[in-house]
Amino acid sequence: MENQYKQKGNDQAAFFSVIITTYNRVHLIERTLNSLTEQTEKDWEAIVVDDGSTDDTFSKVYPYLSMSSKIKYIKNSHHGMAFSKNTGIRSSKGRYVTFLDSDDEFEPQHLQIRKIILTRNPSVNFLYGGAKIIGNQYVPDMFDYSKNISLENCVIGGTFFLKREFALSLNGFRDILVGADA
Repeated sequence: MENQYKQKGNDQAAFFSVIITTYNRVHLIERTLNSLTEQTEKDWEAIVVDDGSTDDTFSKVYPYLSMSSKIKYIKNSHHGMAFSKNTGIRSSKGRYVTFLDSDDEFEPQHLQIRKIILTRNPSVNFLYGGAKIIGNQYVPDMFDYSKNISLENCVIGGTFFLKREFALSLNGFRDILVGADA
């Protein structure tokens, strides 16, 4: 049952599909899910893709699954971030897909602001930007872990909004070397 848990409910497509990939983040996932459930914009579905966690992540996600039919859980064996994001995209039904890493959180109006922009600009296939960094402004350089680089010089995938059909046409994420925060 833990491998794929989907609530029965309305199959009508949401405006947003929020894809949350996680791997051994039991200590952070609640904060992430709270930031989603507290959004002022309610027209979303969430797909939590667990990349083979061994830390009982499911026990922290389960109450949210019981609370809302808008949240789905999929557990895969450990394949990495690209595989998990692609699993989420393929499982999504929303008009737009976006990503919320399991160590990040959305500001309460994050989805609402993006919905206004996307509704006013229906030809936009890809929207990016608008991150507020709280805490350490630096992450290890993916090419030299002894150096730190400012997040201002990084592409923050958690700010991506793509039309679902556009994302599918790209055949998803490739498994390439990317820097990831802790």
